[in-house]
Amino acid sequence: MSSDTISTTGTSSSSHGPDLAEILLALHESTDSEQTVQRVAEFARSAIRCDDAGVLLTHARNRVETAATSVAVGQAHQLQVELDEGPCLEALEKHDTIYRVVDAATELRWPRWSRAVVELGYRSVVSVPLATKDRCYGSLNVYAERPDAFDDDDVAVTTILARHASVALTSSRDVEGLRRAVDARKLIGMAMGLVMERYGVEPDQAFEVLRRYSQDRNVKLREVARGIVEDRTLPRL
Repeated sequence: MSSDTISTTGTSSSSHGPDLAEILLALHESTDSEQTVQRVAEFARSAIRCDDAGVLLTHARNRVETAATSVAVGQAHQLQVELDEGPCLEALEKHDTIYRVVDAATELRWPRWSRAVVELGYRSVVSVPLATKDRCYGSLNVYAERPDAFDDDDVAVTTILARHASVALTSSRDVEGLRRAVDARKLIGMAMGLVMERYGVEPDQAFEVLRRYSQDRNVKLREVARGIVEDRTLPRL
């Protein structure tokens, strides 16, 4: 057998791995998505018997970003984009399926990528979707240099970590979105104050000046406000 495709439905939990509870808690404490992604890769290597791990985040099938515990993992991820094949990409598209490569040297589903991965030194791979009910962020991928390195417990732990990582990513991005919204509101308020002071207008009129300036120049309102606050250059009424 060279490979497995496993449904995530009914995946069992496991106590495998050092301090898994602490690892999961640390993930949820992160409020920065970039920090969360890097932590996921590092924690995966700690919690699972693997040589390296990485996270592949997707914006489109051919536009991704990666966080990895080694340069080789980053290369393995990039090869999937260049060759348009591989388990990590498959995990992005099928949110309820885990892909396990028992031996890349005999893997037939992604022949070009598998040959390249063997040259990078990896023989075993497990790819698990990073997904919630509403969104797929990417995939969590663990690598080993020997064939048949991952058992069912390893797959279960990887799945648990991926599920918690998906929730943590959602939370951190929500926090970042809220922070941006608050910052934008502050900027717009400051810009309105400058317009009101300069032209002696009421708040509603000041906001309308900013809004029309934004529309006329096809620039987002917060960027218009940022320019006014930073450069003290006011739009004409």
